[in-house]
Amino acid sequence: MSSEFNELLPVAQDERVQVWIIGTRDQVIFTMNEFYVRRIATDRVQFTPIIPAPFATGKYMTVLVR
Repeated sequence: MSSEFNELLPVAQDERVQVWIIGTRDQVIFTMNEFYVRRIATDRVQFTPIIPAPFATGKYMTVLVR
């Protein structure tokens, strides 16, 4: 399904999908950039700020909300 059809689907704010990215800081930044280049995320502000993962030592995380 192409993105123009996805925009026509009714999605309530509380039903938006979350994609969690967890890894080293470099892996998280690389994946965020890759999502932007591949147009999975239309803007980098769709990601939450990078924070230390509370359940994994030495890992960081961000969440993409679509």
